[in-house]
Amino acid sequence: MALLRSVYAVLLLALASAPSAFAGNFTFPKDTRTQEIATNGTTLHVRIAGHGPAVVMLHGYADTGDMWAPLAAALMADHTVIAPDLRGMGLSATATTGFDKKNQAEDIAGVLDALKIAKADVVAHDIGNMVAFAFAAQHPDRTTRLVLMDAPVPGIGPWDEILKNPLLWHFRFGGPDMERLVAGRERIYLDRFWNEFSADPQHFDEAARVHYAELYARPGVMHAGFSQFAAFDQDAIDNRAFVARARLKMPVLAIGGDHSFGTTMAYVIRFAADDVQEAVVTGSGHWLMEEQPAATVALIKAFLAQTDRCKAM
Repeated sequence: MALLRSVYAVLLLALASAPSAFAGNFTFPKDTRTQEIATNGTTLHVRIAGHGPAVVMLHGYADTGDMWAPLAAALMADHTVIAPDLRGMGLSATATTGFDKKNQAEDIAGVLDALKIAKADVVAHDIGNMVAFAFAAQHPDRTTRLVLMDAPVPGIGPWDEILKNPLLWHFRFGGPDMERLVAGRERIYLDRFWNEFSADPQHFDEAARVHYAELYARPGVMHAGFSQFAAFDQDAIDNRAFVARARLKMPVLAIGGDHSFGTTMAYVIRFAADDVQEAVVTGSGHWLMEEQPAATVALIKAFLAQTDRCKAM
């Protein structure tokens, strides 16, 4: 534990104020292959690269699996990186049901089965946190390590208080009328998140905004996005049941941006997990991979590399 904290401190001191070599990079390395994988009644678009122990990367809202390109480039020399688009989102098949995170965790289990992968590290952000938590709770034997980044988990810790935050009004925004309101205006709607939830909106650059807005304008994708939030009440019920049955035992790294969730990320997950390390990325809001990718990648790499050593000490 002390070793991890010292590693994180050195990495953040060196990287927090440095210009990022990863800025604006949402293109995966050239050796990446893509595969449409049928799983759990749907089909997910999955990026796969590298060789070695598996790392599954789960994106959040207003992103797709493309957000993980810098992390994939950093890990693929000695890991197999797997980055799906979540159910109904990005380039995955259109979906109208099944957005509770307990069910989406089975989407991910099916991807691993199709790739003949028994277990994996799981790295997640935003909505991806919620799918990752449900996966780890249902498949603890398949989850070696867990990284959760800058978003709450329904039903865990101070969830009811978090819901009262006026910045999170979009948690209850959805349905057919809302879809009609944003149809053709996806960029306007998404800009609100990229601007208000960042430490500096310029760090979520124009190329990335154009790229993601085009993906979210695809038929059915905004419906899938709204449905992710509409499932939160069921997610809270499911997650409380998971924790009542068994807390998470695998090592967990909880990362927050200092202009966003900060240390609250670790505070929340400690209500459900026994082995939690925390890290806060300086100069970042919610969009850690876009705002401070070098520092964020360094933290994740250090955690994946050092956890076994720390547990043995």
